[in-house]
Formats: sequence, C-alpha cells, structure tokens
Amino acid sequence: MAFQTSVQTYPAYAVAGDFASANPRASFVGPEGGFVAGSAGVTVGRFVWIQADGKTVLNTGTGKPDGFVHREQQALITTYLAENGSVIPVGFPVTVMRTGDYWVTATVDSAVKGEKAFAKLADGTINFAAAGATVSGFIETDYVCTQAAAVGELAVMSL
Repeated sequence: MAFQTSVQTYPAYAVAGDFASANPRASFVGPEGGFVAGSAGVTVGRFVWIQADGKTVLNTGTGKPDGFVHREQQALITTYLAENGSVIPVGFPVTVMRTGDYWVTATVDSAVKGEKAFAKLADGTINFAAAGATVSGFIETDYVCTQAAAVGELAVMSL
C-alpha cells in the first residue's frame, strides 16, 4: 500500500456499482445455485450478459445486456500488492440486477441528464449518448442518465 499523501475533508459519496437511491430495484431470477462469474471474472459496476448455459455471466456479449452488477462487497483484491479490486473471481456468485438506480463511471463521453446509457460489447463499460444514436462498439440500453457527470466521474443511471 502506498504511503498516505493527502486527507480529504469529506468521504467519497459513492463507488461505481453502488445503489444511488432506495427506490425499488429488482434482480434477474437466477438458476439453481445462482449465477457465477465466467472466464476472467466479472467487473462490478458494469453491464453483464448471461451466457448460453444460463448460469455463467460475463462482461462481454452481443445484443442488449441482461443486467448490471451492483457493488455488494463481492469482489476480491487478487492482484499482488493492489490497494483495491472490483473483479468478482471466476466461479464466484453474481447478482444480476434488472432495474434500479446506480452510480456508474462515464467512460467515453460526459454524461448528460436524460441521455441513454450504452453498454460496451467488449467489456460492459458505460457510455452516455442521445437515444437512438449509433455509438461504435456500444449498444443502447433502457437505462437513462439521471445525474450528469464528466468523463471518468460518477454519474447516476436509472431504469
């Protein structure tokens, strides 16, 4: 762990994948034994696709994603000497969320209130753009940005 170099006045208000409200939310009904992270694990705070076996979940896929992985302290720090981690290891349980309000990181463009959330087919990261837009490598989801943010900052998406 690196030596502490600063102290913040206020704690961070969220981490990618946190619930952004106490509004109703729903998870995808899992198979017997539940969903599990597939090869390379699953990153929290990103979209996921349920694979053909009906049990394995990955951050990559085709078509609209099946859901979102919220943060519930299920990821492990597996990288040697890392200070944090957000990857759920292969074979560990994953809760696939269908609806709710979540803090997410705007990865490509700034998030503007009212824009749609787009899922990157290669890794499940989130980009925001106008409804109906064509964004290379991304697919439009049903989620909408409800709190704006700059690139790399936390925005809120809701469904």
